[in-house]
Amino acid sequence: MKASKFSDAQKAFILKQGADGIPVAEICRRAGISQATYFNWKKRHDGLLPTEMKRLKQLEDENGKLRKLVADLSLDKEMLQDVIH
Repeated sequence: MKASKFSDAQKAFILKQGADGIPVAEICRRAGISQATYFNWKKRHDGLLPTEMKRLKQLEDENGKLRKLVADLSLDKEMLQDVIH
């Protein structure tokens, strides 16, 4: 997945503008993002501070690595059981 060109602080600032009542179309025009991007950010990060956003990303990355590790170990276990039988 491509890294965002916006920092967590910038995303929080953009979302705060929406909470302050500025129209979404205006916010998106100023920031140079699509409305779909704005609403994806809002769904995912609304109400989070930049430090919380960073922590969320770290946890999601760690979760992905752990899921891959579990999948690899499950495959190894299955192959070993096939060898035994």
